[in-house]
Amino acid sequence: MSTKGIIVSTETFGAVDGPGVRYIIFLQGCPLRCLYCHNPETSYGNNPDCYEATPKEAFDAACRYRAYWKNGGGITLSGGEPLLQMEFATELFRLAKAASVSTVIDTSGSPFTEDKGWLQNFHELFSLTDLFLLDIKHIDPAAHRRLTGKDNENILKFARYIAKNGGKMWIRHVLVPGYTDDEGSLLALRAFIDELQSIAPGSVERVEVLPYHTFGVEKYAGLGLSYPLSGVPEPTKESQNRAERILCG
Repeated sequence: MSTKGIIVSTETFGAVDGPGVRYIIFLQGCPLRCLYCHNPETSYGNNPDCYEATPKEAFDAACRYRAYWKNGGGITLSGGEPLLQMEFATELFRLAKAASVSTVIDTSGSPFTEDKGWLQNFHELFSLTDLFLLDIKHIDPAAHRRLTGKDNENILKFARYIAKNGGKMWIRHVLVPGYTDDEGSLLALRAFIDELQSIAPGSVERVEVLPYHTFGVEKYAGLGLSYPLSGVPEPTKESQNRAERILCG
């Protein structure tokens, strides 16, 4: 019997979460509590909009839009944190690859562990995933803990695992003024990206600097939560350009 996924919502014409036009499935649950989270509805258990679906039901719903999946488009699992629903993700991607559909996982890498049992379960999902969108919140462990509530050691190990095992990834970094935009941290993150490329040249296909925005403010209000970064401005064009020069140059 198929494991059902707990789904928050879907986006039928996603254009930024992987190559081409993509059908994005946002899954419930996340181990992090990022101060700037723009999908808080995926992180808390009191979301009345969640629904369950089998992998076949989710795949069939996605394939209604397959005619639009040009330029390498396909299915992206996002969240929340897709690796918390690994069995569902594996079954869904098994169906996708059997139908020659591109597969992408948008992840923080936080659930990663070198536990033998976890890695055995992850092995098939890894083999079925064409691309990982890995969001590195902060390179400094203490700063990462302040920003998300969790350490980043296993996240960096996850990135190295992808590189060592022949996977492909896009590294993403959200630029939050006063939190993730200092030059020293950006240079350290660039050095880590260079390390990944030295492990396996071409493993990091792209680096994206995503400007912090306040799109999630109304979602917090709807959940009865206060917004943690109230008053924090969006990054200036100058700071955005500087970060891109460091990380993407």
